[in-house]
Amino acid sequence: MLSRIAESLFWIGRYVERADDTARILDVHTQRLVEDPWIDERRACANLLALMGEPVPESEADTERVLATLAFDRASPSSIVGALSAARENARGAREVLSAEIWESLNVTHNALPQQRTMARRYGPHSLFRFVRERSAMVFGLADATMSRDESWLFLILGRSLERVDMTSRIISTRILAGDAAPSWTLVLRSTGAYEPYLRTYRGMVNSSRAAEFLLLDRLFPRSVFAALEQAESCLAELERSTVRDAARIGVAGEAHRIVGRARTMLEFMSPPELLAQLPSRLEELQRTCSAASAAVTHRFFTEQAPQVWVPEEAG
Repeated sequence: MLSRIAESLFWIGRYVERADDTARILDVHTQRLVEDPWIDERRACANLLALMGEPVPESEADTERVLATLAFDRASPSSIVGALSAARENARGAREVLSAEIWESLNVTHNALPQQRTMARRYGPHSLFRFVRERSAMVFGLADATMSRDESWLFLILGRSLERVDMTSRIISTRILAGDAAPSWTLVLRSTGAYEPYLRTYRGMVNSSRAAEFLLLDRLFPRSVFAALEQAESCLAELERSTVRDAARIGVAGEAHRIVGRARTMLEFMSPPELLAQLPSRLEELQRTCSAASAAVTHRFFTEQAPQVWVPEEAG
């Protein structure tokens, strides 16, 4: 597969997942501001913007600034509109390997964004967040239903998995690091779509330790950090087997595979009490892992390598 097409698929997965997760976070954030009259809005908004990599002074942070930055900013790939627009642009360059249904879904989603933006400003943003969640689920559902499990599908799912690890770890960080302005664990679970699966698993009140364990370690919930790392590792193993001769025989593992594998092993074999005791540093480590793994994937699969030129030694 051409490296430019593989890179487009990787970033489609990342951008669509980023839009989905950002919509979930903003939906819970805006509901929380409406339902809790005692919350410090400016502090909560400043914490959220810092979490999402868009820090501003607390005096300048409010709900309007949050929505403008994280929902409507077309020029920023960190916003919902920007991420979906970037996903559609990448899909234009990969139409030869995407199914027609996926392209149509991304194109329809992109074309509907101006109307959704107008409705969000007139009637409130929750309809936009619901629209984004549904359209994101449709894209990945169509990928599962209409794409062969070849390199195209592997790059798409690899991008989704790495983005999911990063976003889930950021969401947990809001609860750990935000102090008095932190959302409850119930809201954290809702923002990841994990509230109902958590209740079915533990059949009781939301407990902080169990909630953190569920979001980090649960093997069956697809949005947990462990499940996403396991999926990313599986994709990388398949890609390496298809691109490196005798990789399965001699145990060759690329740098991205090693980075993701170390993170997955850390979660799998560290005891839950020890993990929770070191949670802030482990969450930062997971975010660094995603950045390093993405860079390694880019270097390994997407960067055009210059041909090696042998320079003869000069005669003495």
